[in-house]
Order: sequence, then C-alpha cells, then structure tokens
Amino acid sequence: MYGFSRFYKYPLPLLLLSLWLVAVFLLSDQPAHSQHAAISNKEKYQSTLLAKTIMPSTLTENVRKTVLENGLTVLTKEVHTAPVVTVQVWYKVGSRNEELGVNGIAHQLEHMMFKGTLNRPIQFGRLFSALGSDSNAFTSYDQTAYYGTVERNKLKALLVLEADRMQNSQIKPEQLANEKRVVISELQGYENSPEYRLNRAVMKAVFPNHAYGLPVGGTKADVEKFEVEQVEKYYRNFYSPDNAVLVIVGDFQTANTLETIKEVFGKLLKRQDTAAIASPQASAGGRRQEVGVISPSSGSSPIVLREPGAGRLLQAVYPLPDANQPDVPALDVMDYILTEGRNSRLYQTLVESGLASEVTASVTSLRESGWYEVLVTAGSKQDLKKIDLVLSNAIANVAEKGVTSEEVERAKTQLTADVILSNRDITSQAMRLGNDETTAGDYRYTDRYLAAVRLVKPTDVVAVINKYLTKEARIAGFFEPTQKRIIGVGDKPDSAQTKENFSPGGLVLPSEVAKYLPPVDSVTDALLAVGDIARVLPQEFKFTNGLRILLLPDNSTPTVTLSGHIQAGTEFDPDEQAGLAAFVADNLLNGTKSKDVLTIAKVLAERGVSLNFQTYREGVHIEGDSLALDLPIILEILADVVKNSTFPVKELELHRQQTLTDLQLELDEPSEVARRIFVQSIYPKKHPLHTFPTEESLQQIQRQDVIDFKAKHYRPDTTVLALVGDFDLDIVQSLIKNEFGNWEVSGQAPTLKYPTVSMPEKIVSVNPVLPGKAQAVTYMGYTGINRYDPRFHAALVLNQILGGDTLSSRLGAEVRDRQGLSYGIYSSFQTGKNAGIFLIEMQTSPEDSSKAIASTSQILQQIHQQGVTALEVETAKRTLISNYNVSLANPEELTDKILMNEVYGLDKGELHSFTDKIQKVTLKQVNQAARELLHPDQIVVVTAGPNWDAPLKLAH
Repeated sequence: MYGFSRFYKYPLPLLLLSLWLVAVFLLSDQPAHSQHAAISNKEKYQSTLLAKTIMPSTLTENVRKTVLENGLTVLTKEVHTAPVVTVQVWYKVGSRNEELGVNGIAHQLEHMMFKGTLNRPIQFGRLFSALGSDSNAFTSYDQTAYYGTVERNKLKALLVLEADRMQNSQIKPEQLANEKRVVISELQGYENSPEYRLNRAVMKAVFPNHAYGLPVGGTKADVEKFEVEQVEKYYRNFYSPDNAVLVIVGDFQTANTLETIKEVFGKLLKRQDTAAIASPQASAGGRRQEVGVISPSSGSSPIVLREPGAGRLLQAVYPLPDANQPDVPALDVMDYILTEGRNSRLYQTLVESGLASEVTASVTSLRESGWYEVLVTAGSKQDLKKIDLVLSNAIANVAEKGVTSEEVERAKTQLTADVILSNRDITSQAMRLGNDETTAGDYRYTDRYLAAVRLVKPTDVVAVINKYLTKEARIAGFFEPTQKRIIGVGDKPDSAQTKENFSPGGLVLPSEVAKYLPPVDSVTDALLAVGDIARVLPQEFKFTNGLRILLLPDNSTPTVTLSGHIQAGTEFDPDEQAGLAAFVADNLLNGTKSKDVLTIAKVLAERGVSLNFQTYREGVHIEGDSLALDLPIILEILADVVKNSTFPVKELELHRQQTLTDLQLELDEPSEVARRIFVQSIYPKKHPLHTFPTEESLQQIQRQDVIDFKAKHYRPDTTVLALVGDFDLDIVQSLIKNEFGNWEVSGQAPTLKYPTVSMPEKIVSVNPVLPGKAQAVTYMGYTGINRYDPRFHAALVLNQILGGDTLSSRLGAEVRDRQGLSYGIYSSFQTGKNAGIFLIEMQTSPEDSSKAIASTSQILQQIHQQGVTALEVETAKRTLISNYNVSLANPEELTDKILMNEVYGLDKGELHSFTDKIQKVTLKQVNQAARELLHPDQIVVVTAGPNWDAPLKLAH
C-alpha cells in the first residue's frame, strides 16, 4: 500500500508530524487559539496511527494460488471482517476471441449461462436469489466473469452452481430466441448514447484488423443471426476448467474450502479441443494482428458523425501497449496529470477556458494491446475543430516543457489511494485478483504495478507522451448533432395497456426452486446476523450547535469512509429558480474565505482524498473517502466549505455554463425525459417535487441567491455525519469538535409540509418522442409510502416478489426471461421522510413497449387481486435478509445505512433489528400491502424513446 510506505521508509515519525504542522499553519483559517488545538489533535491522531508500527500489507497478502489436475486455477484469500464470502468464476474468453459475423457471441453466451443446466433446468437467477446472493455477470474484451457474494454458510452452494453451469449448461432454441431479443434491447440502450456510437466508430478505425475494434456487446446484425450450434460451440471451446480462474475471498478456512473445491470442480474434465483455447481467435481473413501497439490505418482526419443528439463531442484515441509492458505505470501517472481534478492540465486548458464543459480520459491496458481515450464535451456553441487544436497543442506543450515533480508525486498519490480505496470490500478484492490473473496472467500484477508507479519520474511521463501521444498516432472523432431535441408528447389510448394478448407462462414456484437448490451449510442465524464490525453499534455524539456525529471504528483496512446529510435538498428550490439547491452544493468546493478553488483541489489531490456533494430531493448527501492517515484533511476541508464557502463569480458562471450543457445532454436521454415527465405527471404544479431545472430557471439564479440559500439551509442542527474506519474514537471526536464546534446556528431550521397528492383516477399514458434513439424507457407508477409507514417492511417483501430482481421476480421471470421483452425491468418503493413513489422501470425495443407494458399491468392486477404465496414470501425474506447482511460488509453501504437511520430518526439499533423486522413479516401483511399499495388501474405510464410507429433501425 504505497500510500503509507512513502512515510514509513523514514526512520523517525518526526518528519511526518512536522509536515502536518506546516500544513495546519498554511491551510487553517481559524484564529490562533484554535490552531493550537488543531495541532494537538492532529499530532495525537498521527501518533496513534504511527504507534501501530504496522507495515503496509499488499493487496495480495494471504492469497493462495492452487491449480487443480484438470487445469482450474484457484485463488483464495481469507478476510474475516464479516461473515460473507464472494465466489467468482473468470473465463479467459471475451470479445477478443471474436470476428465480424459472430461479434457479440461471448456476450450472448454469458446471457445463456443463466438459462439452466441438464441437472437444473431452471433460471439460475432464481437460484441465486433464493440463496440471497448478490450475483451478476459481465463480458469484457479479455474475459467473461460470473460473481456472487453471500453469507459464508452458502459458499459450497455457490460452488456447486458454478461447477454445474461450467459443463452442463443447455442452450435451447426457444430460450436463445428470447435472449437474443434481450441482448438486442441491451444494445439499443447503448445505441441511445452518442458517446457510444462515436466510440464505436473511432475504435473500429483504431483497430481495423483486431477484435479490440469490435463492440464488446456485439451488433444487432450479428446477434440476430446466432444459431444454437454456434453458441454451443463457443461454450464447448471456452468454458472448461483449464480456461477458467476461480476466485474466493471472504470468511472461510482455506484448507477446508480447497477440499470442497476439489470435490466439486475436480471431477470436471478438460476440453478435448485445446487448440481453441491456445489460439482463441479463429481465422478472420487476415484480421489478426501481432501483440503490441496497434497502429491506426487511416490518416489524421477526424471521423465525423452527424446524427440526432444534443451536444458536441470530441473523442481522441491513442494506441498503447499491453498491460505487461513497462510503460503502463507512467502512462497512468500521465493520465492523472492531464485530466484528474481541477488542477489537471487539460481541465485548466479546456474547461476553465469555457471551451469544454467536461474532459475525461482513461488508460485501458489489456492482454494484447491498450489505448488512451480522451473524451471532451464541448461547451455551448464551441467549435470542435478549435477544441481539437487546443487539445493537441496542450499535449504537445506538456511534451515540450515537461511536468513537475510536484505533479508527478500528486498523481502517484491519487492513483495509489484510488486503488486502495476501491478494494475495501471483498467483491472488489476478488475482482482485482480475477482481472489481474486473466488479463495480465498474474494475480500479483497490481502489487507489481503499484511498486512501479512509486518509481515513476517526470522524465518517464514526458517520455511516454512523446512515444504514444503523437498526433500521427491517434484517431479522433467528432459528434455533431444534426438537430435540436424535439419532444412530441401524445396521449395513447388507455386501452393500449390492457388489450395485449397476455398469457403468463407457468409461474415457477418456490418449491420448484428449492428442488434444484444445493444444500446450505447449517450455521446459526446469530452467527450470520452481522459481521464483526457491524455487530457493534456506532457511537453517537451531539454538539451544542445541534450537529450529530456517528462513529464506528473499523481497522480492517487503513481507510476511512465519511457519509453526511444536510437538509438542503431540491424540495426547497423556488419554482422560478429550479436547480438552486444543486447549484449551491456543486459550488461548495469552489472557494472559501482562506482558500481558492485550486488550493482546495490541490490539498485533496495531494493525499488522494475524495470529497463530493450530491443533491437529491430531501437533502444534500456528502461522500468522502481517504486513507486513515488523511482523515484530518477530509474533516478540515469539509468544515471549511460548509462554513466558509464564498461562491466566486467566475466559478459560478463557469458552473452555470457546464450545467446548461449537462441539461441539454440529459434531455437527450430517454431515461431522464421519462423520469421528468413521470414525476411531473404525479405531482401537481406548486408541489415541492414538481419542479425540475430548465434553461430559464438556471439563468435566473444569481450569486446572492446562492449565498442566501446556503446561509438559510446549511446549518449544524440539520447536519448528520457518519464515519466508519480506522480511527480512535476520542481523538476523532475531538478533531470533529475542533473543526465544527464553532459552526453557528440561529433561528429555527426551515421546514416544508408536503401537500397530499391523490392517485390518478385512471391510467395516464404519455409518449414523449426523442428522434434518433434506438431503445425506449418506460416508467410506471404513482405516489407511494414514506419510511415511517407501518407497511414499510411488508412493502419491501412485496416488492422483492414483484420486481426486486430482474431475473427471479414475477416481472423479471415473465417480461424479461420468458418473453424476452426487456433487458432490465425493476420495481421499487422509493421512500423518504415524506411520501415516496412506487415505480416500475423497464427498457425495451420500441416495438416491444406496448406488449411489455401490458404484461406488467397484468402481473400487477394478478398480485393485487390474488396475492402471493407463502413460499414466495419466505424466499423473498431470506433474500432481503441475506442481501442486507452482505451489504454491511461494504464500508460505504454500512456508513450510508448508519447515516440514514439517524436522518430518519430511527433507533440506532435499527442497524441490527432491520433483519428481525423483515423476518417477522407475514403472508397476510404482504397480501394486505398488495391490495392497498398496488393500483394497476390508477397508474401513470410514460414511455420515452423513438417514434413507436417507425422504430429506429440499429446501425450494423
């Protein structure tokens, strides 16, 4: 963990403490008497951490690699912080193993792997849900992976299921036909994005003779032609133990688990056709290229897409070497210097100047090659050719004049902290191991990579820029929208919701699921209730100014997670200034009385600290992450910005232009258009939730409005902070008191009373049309319950049965799995302090929208009138309880749960009693909730997308 090792190499901790003292004096805006307290607290905090004298561990500490006789690679890592375990199977096959004509077949096969096996002819999603497993899968360039995280006593059950589908999966013609429709629906969702379409065109030019130039998910033209024999052949060729990596991380005993793995997987046979694995890509008419940097085949003229859309985009892609080449660490450091944060070179050049509203970039390092991708969203009325010239000149200027040691050290620190902070939960740790083993051929790759990052020098950064980021090497693409967004809104007949010929397939009963479910090890519920960390309740403190703090020490990783809530959400937006609440939150980090925006960004970046503010309807959510050593920084900056933000005019105007551009892009997305119209169809004008930002409302916001809103709504008595991590309770409480204790409060906090909103009298159906889109997005629902409703827990169980899971729920089983009408369909009761929303969301091909809506309406009617079964209730309860227990092993989810329990005024024991309340829900309560909370004949239905009469054809 390089974030600590730089300091531990010094023999004395005095230097570190001296650096902290300098930072306190340079950065503090407090009077002299409070500075001494800050110094004392920080000295104590640093001394406490240093006194542990624990050398930083590596990401692969305690990892054991075992290879079975049949070739299966097994990676195990014990982590005993919570009674959960993740099981992942990574196959060394992805879109890299494809060619034109069969593009997307690896992705199609991934979908089919959930359809059942010879031994278990049942949707595997239902089996995973019955286990309470947080399961999913993905296909990438170099691999296809399947993962599930469960309570530890279900480890063997997951192993049995994964071994079963490794060699016994069945691919039936009818199932393939339905799942091809699902995959096409998924691809249409990608096609909705101009960025995706531009990237596809650019990547095809960068890799004209290599499969990395093909879209990972495939194309509609190829997917439509897949036959059972083709998919079966890919399954036989690539799904074998000698082409797979099994990764297990969590609360288990290695010796016993390896015996179980040998028992379950050891009997599986290697494939006979080993040539397919040894040389995975079939002959593609000369498409195959040698490993290394792949050179573009075209000149430097940009690819130009002129299609319907909202914003101008510039994408530049530079070919790079594969993951194991020694230049990769320097390339990543270069990327951070160029684009990470307000102080980055390209942000300063493009965004601060107003040429662009956003610039992002990433280095992709794969098995056979890589690339550097820069994406620029143009500012309003800005010319892409000018932006392209400025971008090229900025990169050339960095190559000519070089970078500073300060920039390099900051980038290295950010990069290292990001790696550590993104690997705190067991699922992420296993993902890292699986990716490293399948992409780089070594599960220790990240450790070696971080060690190499530590050695990067300024000259190395300049060298890789000169070597790879030349204008001749790149391919650029422009997206030029051909027309402004046009939304036509038409009412469809109510009868369209009910006349579809809908005949549900036989409901898969929980008893059938139980028949195919592997046995689960018997462990007492008490042992599985919570993990070692969550077993302890957070300590609660309340200061005299009303600020509430919740602290839960956790030394499982040397990190800290901060979550906060300020009652300053969009519900307080004036009608004529919709967007004001978000305007305030988004500008908090743009300057205070003692620090300008670049100073704040620099302080955070130098230690790899993350601090963000996100506005939602009932509040502003604070998210912060840091290494444990840097907790004083995150607290100091947070306190400074919430107390002393000054909202400089220049930064406000820059943000306004960025927000206006973002608004244009949002209103080109079917999901955002559907959400807006859906909410505004539920809540009448003058209701706190009816308003959404518009160009007019954003232009109305003045600096004084921002200052006044901040003064009125940002108060300690409406603020809650929760911290989970590696800290000492007393010292951190003292640090927080020092930073926030002088935050003054006056008068009473603003309050709102939501007016009662009645249900629609009948079905309300709206169809906004967005030209140029491939997929439709539908929102169905109405006003719902709040968090305090006595039916809350019964509603959660009901929702789990109805649409809580896109594969195992009633909606998922019928609309997605049996009929293949939607890539994703979900339902939810979104609750808060005030009345919430009952919502069903689905994505469909335009031609399938009516049928999917009708099927959904029928299922709602069915459950409303007939209720659900006792077995369904018991299965849903087990799933909810298991998912909840698994979530407590993730520090971010744990911190958020602690926070929101306090925000809602719930007993702090709710952290543990939640599962008891779910367990006590009865069949009678769920069916009563179905009668009272499901209203299929009084529902708002909004479908946004292309014209249904003339659906857009996907490009091939």
